[in-house]
Amino acid sequence: MLNIQTLYQEAIRFAGNRHLEGNQTVKGTRLPYVVHLSNVAMEIFVAAMHTDDFDLGFAVQVALLHDTLEDTSTTFDELKERFGEEVAVAVLALSKDERLPKEQQVPDSLARIRGLRKEVYAVKLADRITNLQPPPPDWNRETLIRYRDDSGLILEAMAEGNRYLAERLRSKIDEYEKYIL
Repeated sequence: MLNIQTLYQEAIRFAGNRHLEGNQTVKGTRLPYVVHLSNVAMEIFVAAMHTDDFDLGFAVQVALLHDTLEDTSTTFDELKERFGEEVAVAVLALSKDERLPKEQQVPDSLARIRGLRKEVYAVKLADRITNLQPPPPDWNRETLIRYRDDSGLILEAMAEGNRYLAERLRSKIDEYEKYIL
Protein backbone atom coordinates (compact mmCIF):
# COMPACT_ATOMS: atom_id res chain seq x y z
CA MET A 1 0.00 0.00 0.00
CA LEU A 2 1.40 3.36 -1.04
CA ASN A 3 1.47 6.17 1.52
CA ILE A 4 -0.53 9.35 1.02
CA GLN A 5 2.57 11.39 0.14
CA THR A 6 3.47 9.03 -2.72
CA LEU A 7 -0.12 8.92 -4.01
CA TYR A 8 -0.28 12.73 -3.93
CA GLN A 9 3.09 13.21 -5.64
CA GLU A 10 2.35 10.72 -8.43
CA ALA A 11 -1.08 12.18 -9.14
CA ILE A 12 -0.04 15.83 -9.04
CA ARG A 13 2.97 15.21 -11.27
CA PHE A 14 0.82 13.40 -13.82
CA ALA A 15 -2.01 15.97 -13.76
CA GLY A 16 0.37 18.92 -13.62
CA ASN A 17 2.22 17.73 -16.72
CA ARG A 18 -1.03 17.08 -18.60
CA HIS A 19 -2.48 20.49 -17.84
CA LEU A 20 0.86 22.13 -18.62
CA GLU A 21 0.86 20.58 -22.12
CA GLY A 22 -2.13 22.77 -22.98
CA ASN A 23 -0.76 25.82 -21.14
CA GLN A 24 -3.91 25.70 -19.02
CA THR A 25 -4.25 28.34 -16.31
CA VAL A 26 -6.77 29.01 -13.56
CA LYS A 27 -9.72 30.85 -15.21
CA GLY A 28 -9.33 34.59 -15.11
CA THR A 29 -5.72 34.44 -13.89
CA ARG A 30 -2.22 33.65 -15.08
CA LEU A 31 -1.77 31.02 -12.36
CA PRO A 32 -0.76 27.55 -13.54
CA TYR A 33 -3.64 25.09 -13.36
CA VAL A 34 -1.85 22.97 -10.77
CA VAL A 35 -2.78 25.69 -8.24
CA HIS A 36 -6.47 24.80 -8.69
CA LEU A 37 -5.71 21.08 -8.37
CA SER A 38 -3.70 21.55 -5.18
CA ASN A 39 -6.48 23.75 -3.72
CA VAL A 40 -9.05 21.02 -4.37
CA ALA A 41 -6.73 18.48 -2.73
CA MET A 42 -6.25 20.79 0.26
CA GLU A 43 -10.03 20.92 0.75
CA ILE A 44 -10.02 17.10 0.68
CA PHE A 45 -7.23 16.87 3.29
CA VAL A 46 -9.14 19.15 5.67
CA ALA A 47 -12.46 17.39 5.03
CA ALA A 48 -10.82 14.04 5.84
CA MET A 49 -10.02 15.35 9.32
CA HIS A 50 -13.74 16.06 9.83
CA THR A 51 -15.14 12.88 8.24
CA ASP A 52 -15.28 9.35 9.64
CA ASP A 53 -14.24 6.43 7.43
CA PHE A 54 -12.85 8.66 4.68
CA ASP A 55 -10.48 7.07 2.14
CA LEU A 56 -8.02 9.93 1.83
CA GLY A 57 -5.68 8.12 -0.57
CA PHE A 58 -8.47 7.50 -3.06
CA ALA A 59 -9.99 10.97 -2.62
CA VAL A 60 -6.74 12.88 -3.05
CA GLN A 61 -5.94 11.06 -6.29
CA VAL A 62 -9.41 11.82 -7.65
CA ALA A 63 -9.08 15.45 -6.53
CA LEU A 64 -5.77 15.94 -8.32
CA LEU A 65 -6.88 14.12 -11.47
CA HIS A 66 -10.49 15.36 -11.63
CA ASP A 67 -10.06 17.55 -14.72
CA THR A 68 -7.63 15.41 -16.72
CA LEU A 69 -10.28 13.72 -18.88
CA GLU A 70 -12.26 16.91 -19.41
CA ASP A 71 -9.40 19.34 -20.07
CA THR A 72 -6.40 17.36 -21.37
CA SER A 73 -5.56 14.66 -23.90
CA THR A 74 -5.60 12.00 -21.14
CA THR A 75 -7.76 8.97 -21.92
CA PHE A 76 -9.87 6.85 -19.59
CA ASP A 77 -7.70 3.81 -20.35
CA GLU A 78 -4.57 5.75 -19.50
CA LEU A 79 -5.98 6.78 -16.12
CA LYS A 80 -7.22 3.25 -15.48
CA GLU A 81 -3.81 1.75 -16.23
CA ARG A 82 -1.90 4.30 -14.17
CA PHE A 83 -4.23 4.86 -11.19
CA GLY A 84 -6.73 1.99 -11.26
CA GLU A 85 -10.27 1.55 -12.51
CA GLU A 86 -12.00 3.06 -9.48
CA VAL A 87 -10.06 6.33 -9.79
CA ALA A 88 -10.65 6.45 -13.56
CA VAL A 89 -14.41 5.86 -13.14
CA ALA A 90 -14.57 8.61 -10.51
CA VAL A 91 -12.72 11.09 -12.76
CA LEU A 92 -15.03 10.19 -15.66
CA ALA A 93 -18.11 10.84 -13.50
CA LEU A 94 -16.69 14.23 -12.48
CA SER A 95 -16.13 15.17 -16.13
CA LYS A 96 -18.76 17.08 -18.08
CA ASP A 97 -20.05 15.38 -21.20
CA GLU A 98 -19.39 18.11 -23.76
CA ARG A 99 -21.71 16.36 -26.25
CA LEU A 100 -24.70 17.37 -24.12
CA PRO A 101 -26.29 20.83 -24.19
CA LYS A 102 -24.62 23.10 -21.62
CA GLU A 103 -27.65 23.14 -19.28
CA GLN A 104 -27.62 19.32 -19.06
CA GLN A 105 -23.90 18.88 -18.33
CA VAL A 106 -23.92 19.52 -14.56
CA PRO A 107 -27.07 17.45 -13.84
CA ASP A 108 -25.67 14.60 -15.97
CA SER A 109 -22.35 14.60 -14.08
CA LEU A 110 -24.16 14.72 -10.73
CA ALA A 111 -26.29 11.72 -11.73
CA ARG A 112 -23.16 9.73 -12.62
CA ILE A 113 -21.47 10.68 -9.34
CA ARG A 114 -24.49 9.57 -7.28
CA GLY A 115 -23.71 5.90 -7.79
CA LEU A 116 -20.13 6.25 -6.50
CA ARG A 117 -18.40 6.49 -3.13
CA LYS A 118 -18.85 9.48 -0.81
CA GLU A 119 -15.27 10.57 -1.51
CA VAL A 120 -16.28 11.40 -5.11
CA TYR A 121 -19.11 13.57 -3.75
CA ALA A 122 -16.50 15.28 -1.58
CA VAL A 123 -14.28 16.01 -4.58
CA LYS A 124 -17.22 17.56 -6.46
CA LEU A 125 -17.98 19.76 -3.46
CA ALA A 126 -14.29 20.68 -3.02
CA ASP A 127 -13.93 21.53 -6.71
CA ARG A 128 -16.88 23.93 -6.61
CA ILE A 129 -15.68 25.48 -3.32
CA THR A 130 -12.34 26.17 -4.97
CA ASN A 131 -13.99 27.55 -8.11
CA LEU A 132 -16.12 30.04 -6.17
CA GLN A 133 -13.31 32.59 -6.16
CA PRO A 134 -13.56 36.03 -7.76
CA PRO A 135 -15.02 35.25 -11.21
CA PRO A 136 -13.20 35.95 -14.47
CA PRO A 137 -13.58 39.62 -15.42
CA ASP A 138 -15.29 38.78 -18.72
CA TRP A 139 -18.25 36.98 -17.09
CA ASN A 140 -21.54 38.83 -17.43
CA ARG A 141 -24.35 38.85 -14.86
CA GLU A 142 -26.18 35.98 -16.59
CA THR A 143 -23.07 33.77 -16.44
CA LEU A 144 -22.54 34.65 -12.75
CA ILE A 145 -26.15 33.75 -11.93
CA ARG A 146 -25.93 30.45 -13.85
CA TYR A 147 -22.69 29.57 -12.02
CA ARG A 148 -24.27 30.35 -8.65
CA ASP A 149 -27.36 28.32 -9.54
CA ASP A 150 -25.22 25.38 -10.71
CA SER A 151 -23.36 25.62 -7.39
CA GLY A 152 -26.70 25.28 -5.59
CA LEU A 153 -27.54 22.18 -7.66
CA ILE A 154 -24.19 20.67 -6.72
CA LEU A 155 -24.75 21.46 -3.05
CA GLU A 156 -28.23 19.93 -3.07
CA ALA A 157 -27.12 16.76 -4.89
CA MET A 158 -23.83 16.17 -3.07
CA ALA A 159 -24.43 17.47 0.49
CA GLU A 160 -25.09 14.01 1.92
CA GLY A 161 -21.62 12.90 0.80
CA ASN A 162 -19.73 15.23 3.13
CA ARG A 163 -21.37 17.51 5.70
CA TYR A 164 -18.19 19.50 6.34
CA LEU A 165 -17.68 20.38 2.67
CA ALA A 166 -21.40 20.98 2.16
CA GLU A 167 -21.29 23.68 4.85
CA ARG A 168 -18.17 25.18 3.24
CA LEU A 169 -19.91 25.28 -0.14
CA ARG A 170 -23.07 26.81 1.35
CA SER A 171 -20.94 29.58 2.83
CA LYS A 172 -19.05 30.13 -0.45
CA ILE A 173 -22.32 30.40 -2.39
CA ASP A 174 -23.52 33.04 0.07
CA GLU A 175 -20.24 34.96 -0.35
CA TYR A 176 -20.50 34.69 -4.15
CA GLU A 177 -23.66 36.80 -4.11
CA LYS A 178 -21.51 39.95 -3.88
CA TYR A 179 -20.33 39.37 -7.46
CA ILE A 180 -23.90 39.25 -8.77
CA LEU A 181 -25.35 42.31 -7.05
